[in-house]
Amino acid sequence: MKQDELPVVAPLAALSKAGYKVVAGKQVQASAPPPSVLDLHIEKLTDDFRHMTAYEKLTLQLRSFEKWLEQAELHYLKHVWVIHGVGSGRLRDEVHELLKHHPHVKSFVSQYHPWYGNGATEIYLK
Repeated sequence: MKQDELPVVAPLAALSKAGYKVVAGKQVQASAPPPSVLDLHIEKLTDDFRHMTAYEKLTLQLRSFEKWLEQAELHYLKHVWVIHGVGSGRLRDEVHELLKHHPHVKSFVSQYHPWYGNGATEIYLK
């Protein structure tokens, strides 16, 4: 391999000064940490939900959850809550399924909480 074919890698200090954060070999833009509580009620996520199908709502809720969980992981949060509501339990079940297979989730529990009732899950991250 020729010298001019090697990839150019910026020093970590230069990336840090430019506002980037390097995590597990990934370069990401530094941002404010996410809130420790995410409310997945559809009216909290978008104003334009009245004409959405149930599938579109669920998809938006799950994408928002995944993005928030990734940000929580990048900011080394250890303890977070997700409010999914009670309803039929479909959103809760989908969130729990994602948590079961997420590599940075230590554990999670869905039990009664004085502020959130039975409609929230407590998540512990590694």
